[in-house]
Amino acid sequence: VQLQASGGGLVQAGGSLRLSCAASGRTISRYAMGWFRQAPGKEREFVAAIRWSGGDTYYADSVKGRFTISRDNAKSTVYLQMSGLKPEDTAVYYCSAGKLDFSGTHRPDYWGQGTQVTVSS
Repeated sequence: VQLQASGGGLVQAGGSLRLSCAASGRTISRYAMGWFRQAPGKEREFVAAIRWSGGDTYYADSVKGRFTISRDNAKSTVYLQMSGLKPEDTAVYYCSAGKLDFSGTHRPDYWGQGTQVTVSS
């Protein structure tokens, strides 16, 4: 599976962005999909995940209520709608495909290349 993330950019605090992740090479319909982010000098952290059916979603506490993950299996694409952005959301955002257990822990098997999101204050 090859994953291509896009949609990053520069936005003011309080603004919105929608990230997209297009998959190719194999259908993503049976994979859980997720988003992680990595800020400068910090470890990569989990942001959100969604089951292959789209029925269950999971979020990091820091983004809950502001970010929404969704997927369109027919288009092999997963989205991350981000609103109420804060400067601390600034990071490189990576999409992923892999497993999702019943506790909401996402374990990626595949990673996208990352897209930069910068939120100015």
